Amino acid sequence: MLKIAFFDTKPYDKEIFEVLNKDYGFEITYFEERLSDKTVKLTEGFDVVSIFVQDKAPSFVVNKLYEYGVKLIALRCAGYNNVNFKAAQGKVHVVHVPAYSPHAIAEFTMSMMLTLNRKIHKSHNRTKDLNFSLSGLLGFDMYQKTVGVIGTGKIAKILIKILKGFECNVIAYDIYPDNNSAKELGFSYVPLNTLFKESDIITLHCPLTKDTEYIISEKSINKMKDGVMIVNTGRGKLINSKDLIEGLKEHKIGSAALDVYEEEDKYFYEDFSVEGVNDDILSRLITFPNVLITSHQAYFTKEALNNIATTTFNSITQFDEGKPLENEIAYICDENGCAIKKVN
Repeated sequence: MLKIAFFDTKPYDKEIFEVLNKDYGFEITYFEERLSDKTVKLTEGFDVVSIFVQDKAPSFVVNKLYEYGVKLIALRCAGYNNVNFKAAQGKVHVVHVPAYSPHAIAEFTMSMMLTLNRKIHKSHNRTKDLNFSLSGLLGFDMYQKTVGVIGTGKIAKILIKILKGFECNVIAYDIYPDNNSAKELGFSYVPLNTLFKESDIITLHCPLTKDTEYIISEKSINKMKDGVMIVNTGRGKLINSKDLIEGLKEHKIGSAALDVYEEEDKYFYEDFSVEGVNDDILSRLITFPNVLITSHQAYFTKEALNNIATTTFNSITQFDEGKPLENEIAYICDENGCAIKKVN
C-alpha cells in the first residue's frame, strides 16, 4: 500500500479525498502545513507527496524528497512553476491535474466582470446599511462591447461562448491560434497591440511564462482604452501590480477584477482578519472602490474538487501499477535550464 503525504490540506480537501479513497485504499496522512524546506522532513517514509499551488518544491526540497524515498510528486492543480524540474529529472516523477473544471473558472470570470461592472458588491453592502441610493452604481451594457481574451485554451473557449451569449464582440490573442475554434465560436485573432487598443474589457487566460510575465505593465496599459476593465483569473504575475495601481490612480484603468495576485502565496487561503497583511501593494489594491479581489477561488466548485481528487488518485494508481503516467509533466533539463516538452 502506497503511503501518501498531503500538504496544505484544508478541511474541504480532506473531506473529498477521504470519501473517494474508500475506492482506492491508499494510506494518507494529511498535513495542514505547506511543503517547504522547513517542512520537507515530514515526508520521510512516504512514497508519494501531494502538493497544491502554494507549496514549494525548489531543488533543496526535491533532493530531500529523493533522499527520503519519495518517488512521485502529485500536484493537485494545473500549474507547476513551484517545482524545480532540473532537480527532479531522473529522480522524482511529477504529475498534475491539467483540467479540473474549465467551466468553473470561465463562469467565475464572467461573474467577476458582471459584479465589477454593475457594482453588485457595493450595492449589497449599501443595502445592508439600509442605503438604497443608486449614486455611484452606474454600469454599462455588455452588449456589443469588445472583450479581448489573452490565451485561448479550454477555459477561454468556454468563456467566449458565454460572452457571445451577451452578444459581445470577442477578439483574442494566442501564440498558437486555434482558427477552427475562432470560426466556430465567432471570434477573431488579432495582434496583441490591437487587442490592447480596441478592448473595453481584457481578460487573462494564458500560462505564466517568460514571455507572458507582466504582460500587463505600464507599457501595455498605455496602449489601452481609457477606462478599460482588466480581469485576471489566470496567474498573478501576468500583471505588474505596481503598474496596475498607477493605471488605476490615473484613471487609465477603469476597474480591475483579480482572483490571483503575484505575491498571493503569503496570504491567500489563510485568515488574516485579525493580524492584517504586511503587503503595501495588496493593501493599496484593496482600498480601490473599483477593484474586486478574491482569493484564488475561481476553481472552487464541488465538481472541480471531485475532478482534482479523481485525477490525482488515478495518477497515483497508474504510478503504483507501473503504467504510463497520462498526466506526467514531461521535461528535459540541461545547462541552460528546463524546457517542458509536453503537458498532457
